[in-house]
Amino acid sequence: MVERSRDWLDQADRDLEHAKSDLKSGFYEWACFSAQQSAKKAVKAVFQKLGAEAWGHSVYDLLVSLREKLNIEERVLEYALELDKAYIPTRYPNAHPSLSPRRRYTKNEAERLIGYAEVILNYCKDLLSKI
Repeated sequence: MVERSRDWLDQADRDLEHAKSDLKSGFYEWACFSAQQSAKKAVKAVFQKLGAEAWGHSVYDLLVSLREKLNIEERVLEYALELDKAYIPTRYPNAHPSLSPRRRYTKNEAERLIGYAEVILNYCKDLLSKI
C-alpha cells in the first residue's frame, strides 16, 4: 500500500474550504456535509500514516478504531458524533419526515459543524506531526 496521508490531508483541507464557501453562499446543508467529509478524510490521513486500512464513513467509528493505537480526546469524539449526523440527512429529501435538507439546516448549525471539523482536522494534523 502506498502511503498517501498528505493527499488525504490535502483533500480534508479542501473539503473544509468548500464547507466555508457553502456557508457564505447559504448552502447550509452542503456546508454541514462538507464539514463531515473534511473530518473523515483527516482521520483517514492518520490511518494512512500508520499503514492501516480505514473503512467506513463514520468519523466517530474511525476515531474509536484509532484509540487502539493513539490517545483520542473525548471532546474530539463528541464532535465526531455531531458531524456524523450530517452524513446522510444533509443530502436526501426522504431522510427527514418533512421538508428538504435545504430547509432543515441553519447557518448556526453549519458554523458549529465547521468549527468541529476544524478542531478534528487540526487534531489530526497534530497527530500526524508526532507519528
